[in-house]
Amino acid sequence: MRLTALLQEIRKMQFEKAYEGWQANRLTQAEAAILLGVCERTFRRYLCRYEDEGLDGLVDRRLERESQRKAPVDEVMRLTELYSQRHQGWNGKHFHTWYQRDGGKRSYTWVKTRLQEAKLLPKAKARGVHRKHRDRAPLPGMMIHQDASTHEWVPECQWDLIVTMDDATSEHYSMFFVEEEGTISSLAGVREVIEPRGLFSSFYSDRGSHYWNTPKAGGKVDKNNLTQFGQALKHLGIEMIAAYSPEARGRSERMFRTHQGRLPQELALAGITDMEAANRYLTNIYRPAFNAEFMQPAMEEGSAFVRWIGKSLDDILCERYERTVGNDNCVSFEKLKLQIPSDRHRCHYVRAKVGVLRRIDGTLVILHGPRKLAEYTAAGKLKPATISTKAAA
Repeated sequence: MRLTALLQEIRKMQFEKAYEGWQANRLTQAEAAILLGVCERTFRRYLCRYEDEGLDGLVDRRLERESQRKAPVDEVMRLTELYSQRHQGWNGKHFHTWYQRDGGKRSYTWVKTRLQEAKLLPKAKARGVHRKHRDRAPLPGMMIHQDASTHEWVPECQWDLIVTMDDATSEHYSMFFVEEEGTISSLAGVREVIEPRGLFSSFYSDRGSHYWNTPKAGGKVDKNNLTQFGQALKHLGIEMIAAYSPEARGRSERMFRTHQGRLPQELALAGITDMEAANRYLTNIYRPAFNAEFMQPAMEEGSAFVRWIGKSLDDILCERYERTVGNDNCVSFEKLKLQIPSDRHRCHYVRAKVGVLRRIDGTLVILHGPRKLAEYTAAGKLKPATISTKAAA
């Protein structure tokens, strides 16, 4: 029984007691009115309505009126049909965003309630105990988060979504899919922040093996024995901070729950089944819309980003390996034979220690000290520009 209906029944029972006491001269009208919690004049009105209509005359007439704000049945039917036909499985907040884009005027609470009444949307579980949240960084560029999550909307096809975002504003600077997260994908996300905006102060992540070396499983990270990723950020002067629990990186965890509840549905709705098209959708449609809805203003005006004026990022945000040149003047690298071309500095580099860089785009570079000897495609083929340069020399 609804609360208002229950209160009406209680009023009827209280009136019967007050009426019997007044009829038996045990109560005056003033005392009966106090028993009901009304004034004496209202009690006399109740007497008149009771004598004319009985107990039903005491019911508040406003309860029998149809609310002028109640939505027409047709509108509710259109809403539930739209959800069940095109947005089945979407969460309420996500669906309400699209509902407003199509011209819907109802509030999120109204839309969610109608869908729950139609058994199309489950009711959320009670929230857990309160946790004190960590305050955001006051300026954009002071702390950058990066994390990855596996998504699947094409059957038996799982891709990792790499997200790089700002702690101060939750603005997503970079979003793209890869087959599997790793050093190269993480460096690519960092580059998409630095190139348009500049260097940031600190980098916050989990203890993934491409971010940190962890000598003991579940233990503290080794800040002296850096990974390829750690060495690249150290070269740029960016501090790395490790998170030791999901709660510690709660901001990015909540963000990924939102993406997992929205992105697969949107990609499926758009009919996207390949990674290249999915990444175009992320860049051109999803990320701008997400930032417009969830981005927060920074606590202070200004920016902590510093413009990058050093050498090309290609040779910094990359993987670095050391190799020894073989007797055939070639470098062996992951089943590839990289032939070092002749130059005017040395006849050959046999047994020399050289560095091999693998850039974000997969291309390879051989360095002897600070000097670049050659560049290669990802397949190990010497680039024509390198050949022409050496010939000219």
